[in-house]
Amino acid sequence: ERTVIMDLKIINNDQSLAPFRGDLEARMHNLENTRKRILKDGETLKEFANGHMFFGFHRTDDGWYYREWAPAAEAMYLTGDFNFWNRRSHPMKAIGNGVWEIFLPGRDALKHGQKIGCIVVHNGQDLDRIPSYAKYVVQDPKDISWSAVIHAPEEKFQWSDSKFKPAKDLFIYECHIGMAQEEGRVSTYAQFEKYTLPRIKDLGYNTIQIMAVMEHPYYGSFGYQVCNFFAASSKFGTPEDLKHLINTAHKMGIAVLLDVVHSHCAPNTREGLNMFDGTVYQYFHDGAKGDHTAWGTKCFNYGKTEVIHFLLTNLKFWMDEYHFDGFRFDGVTSMLYLDHGLGVAFTGPDKYFSMNTDTDAVTYLQLAAQLVKEVNPNAILIAEDMSAMPGMCLPIEEGGIGFDYRLSMGLPDMWIRLLKEKSDEWWDFNQIYFELANRRPHEKVIGYVESHDQALVGDKTLMMRLADAEMYWGMHKDYRSLTMDRAMALHKMLRLLTMSLGGEGYLTFMGNEFGHPEWIDFPREGNGWSYHYCRRQWSLADNPDLKYQYLNAFDKDMVAMAKKHKVISGQDKQLLVHNSDNVLAYKKGGATFVFNFDPTRCYDGYLVPMAEEGDYEVILTTDDYCYGGFGRIWHQTYTATKQPDGRIGFQVYLPQRSAMVLKKLPKAKKTEK
Repeated sequence: ERTVIMDLKIINNDQSLAPFRGDLEARMHNLENTRKRILKDGETLKEFANGHMFFGFHRTDDGWYYREWAPAAEAMYLTGDFNFWNRRSHPMKAIGNGVWEIFLPGRDALKHGQKIGCIVVHNGQDLDRIPSYAKYVVQDPKDISWSAVIHAPEEKFQWSDSKFKPAKDLFIYECHIGMAQEEGRVSTYAQFEKYTLPRIKDLGYNTIQIMAVMEHPYYGSFGYQVCNFFAASSKFGTPEDLKHLINTAHKMGIAVLLDVVHSHCAPNTREGLNMFDGTVYQYFHDGAKGDHTAWGTKCFNYGKTEVIHFLLTNLKFWMDEYHFDGFRFDGVTSMLYLDHGLGVAFTGPDKYFSMNTDTDAVTYLQLAAQLVKEVNPNAILIAEDMSAMPGMCLPIEEGGIGFDYRLSMGLPDMWIRLLKEKSDEWWDFNQIYFELANRRPHEKVIGYVESHDQALVGDKTLMMRLADAEMYWGMHKDYRSLTMDRAMALHKMLRLLTMSLGGEGYLTFMGNEFGHPEWIDFPREGNGWSYHYCRRQWSLADNPDLKYQYLNAFDKDMVAMAKKHKVISGQDKQLLVHNSDNVLAYKKGGATFVFNFDPTRCYDGYLVPMAEEGDYEVILTTDDYCYGGFGRIWHQTYTATKQPDGRIGFQVYLPQRSAMVLKKLPKAKKTEK
């Protein structure tokens, strides 16, 4: 029986959604009805999402159980190193509801490190498959085939992070384990822990978002074509190596987010979920609805109880087994809409509530949010949704979907569009300020100038877009040119502006903080299977003769300033936007920001409005010598007083293409005589 919802806070926050009350109420009814359908009386989602404790391989005192869900199978067999790959010696038994089981007596019936697989018989045909709950999957270097591996080390990993909690203000360092080193090869979890984590800690980032952890056969997919949802990628090491990395990160005060891919699945059959039991519709939609034509992948049926169980279990597994602090959900826009949001301009509320909305996917995302918070109330959920679905980052009880943040994907697009289409002097700072500061009411976003998307081959990083080919010879500290001076200045200014105004969290991609010169191009036939562009050249940032060191130093000090003065979680107050002067100023948190984007004009005695009277000290500028600037801004104190026109402010020298950050000093205490 449907419960009538009389009040939805999401509508109170945004009256433009009032005409869609029925759709929002349906959102809540769908969630309520789905919970009733999938949960037993009194059962919690945390108890429901325990498939990994039943399916897959489990050792007991008496032996080993292996269970699999394959409802269309006519028979199943277990095979592997333990029986010399005999295809019929170990038949499995159907125990109901499409579940197959086999028990192998003896604790040593299966041993750590043994390769293993299963055979599904469908329509009289043998189908070789990797167990769907396999926790470790490896590739044979000789014939490039994939096999599951029994992973049951005698010594259980010892965690020491029980008291760790993520920071409230997120400074996210997006990273990829395999390309985190400088040599032309695949890096490992252990090398990332030893060499890259200290860099991240030194820069001040308090959260890492790791890509490509879930096992994916094709390295060049960037980890977005997953086959084995419970397996930490063996490309980078063992499960224990990943656990050690996460435990070490927690010791450093760094939260770890998994870039989770539940938006689609690799089409592979032998290695993956596709046609596992011989049918397309076991996990995915049948027919055209099950195919993502743009990505060449399979689309989950989010309305099917068993699929919900598999995916929710997957989330709980990564939190329980590996202590991930939350998830960045990839491809959420693709999940939300039946046309995957391809070519759609989300110009009004009607685009979100229509026959094009996949209401089952919306419900699944709500369930995922509820589960994750049940497992860990401090967990972090970020949605990669370019459509800005209303309520994505509102609590479910308010009519929302329950995530914490949405990636503000329009911001890098805005900067690219401006840099490509308009000269600097013609930028519209009213529009820029609006784009940076505008949010759905009470919904938080993660702001960024560039992520891995902008660094991929075929696109350009910000620094490459600014400097172009001159970057290859113009990054020596002794080299000056108009192009390189502009590139150095805007690289810092756009980051400072976006970090401070563009979100309630901030993200950068590995290496882009120091202006990494190369795009990312994974080994492929077209580049001779080279790793040359699939690495990070840390030595550039460490070289005292190169300007990369300036950008790296600025990023570090920018993050430290923002954390100290509570910038990203603070409220913004616009103080000045002057388009013809290319000047803007605003207060955010405990700091005030002043930018002069004009490419040629320096302003002497420029009146900068302040929020209140008092003394203001310059605490950071993009023009300091130590950041590759010209040293034209003094780190001095200015006194804001009421001006003849009634405004509060002070006069200051504003060099072209520069920014300064000021803090208000406390009033001096009067001393008694």
